[in-house]
Amino acid sequence: MSGVRGRSAALVPAAGAGTRLGRGPKAFVRLGAATLLEHSVAALHGAVDEVIVAVPRGYEAEASALVAGRAQVVTGAATRQATVLALLRATTAEVVLVHDAARPFLPRVVVERVLAAVATSGAATAALPVADTIVSTADGTTLPREDLRAVQTPQGFGRELLLTAHEAALAAGVEATDDAALVRRLGVRVSIVEGSTFLHKVTTADDLLLGLALLALWQGEEQTVL
Repeated sequence: MSGVRGRSAALVPAAGAGTRLGRGPKAFVRLGAATLLEHSVAALHGAVDEVIVAVPRGYEAEASALVAGRAQVVTGAATRQATVLALLRATTAEVVLVHDAARPFLPRVVVERVLAAVATSGAATAALPVADTIVSTADGTTLPREDLRAVQTPQGFGRELLLTAHEAALAAGVEATDDAALVRRLGVRVSIVEGSTFLHKVTTADDLLLGLALLALWQGEEQTVL
């Protein structure tokens, strides 16, 4: 597939209930002096032409106050996939990045890598090599980790491509864990670019504790990639 250039938008699906963390909607959980949503928007602001976030119904005013002047707020849906589709319909940008608010420390260089890959190939995701040994619980087989990557966000696409992928999945009743999987379902190759160890995902209480440790490093190193 050919690359896509043009106006860019970062889409942040932040409408989850945060059930595993147990502190209410995850995007509004504080990590240091700011919420996960604020950290993520701050990392994206200025790197793209617009930032749009989707939050749970009833939280729009609170979110708008937190990200005033840096992002537009829309109402999310019941699932992440449906929320991303709503975000896609809220922008006319040619290039979109989808980034999880639960990954608050996003180095600018990773954004630049993903945008550059989209300009070349039309679809890309940040990812890191797998460092741990991976074993299949089905039969105990050790999987060759040199062929494996841990997928992160942001993921970037031409907007029309990702919209087509989401609408096709909706029509077929298909659910996927990330947007790149929906694009691959169309037979489109998704380029993989180097992510960052800073892109730690906050899902559980232990993740939040690790996030606090990363926050000190993130601020002290002035967002230098590990």
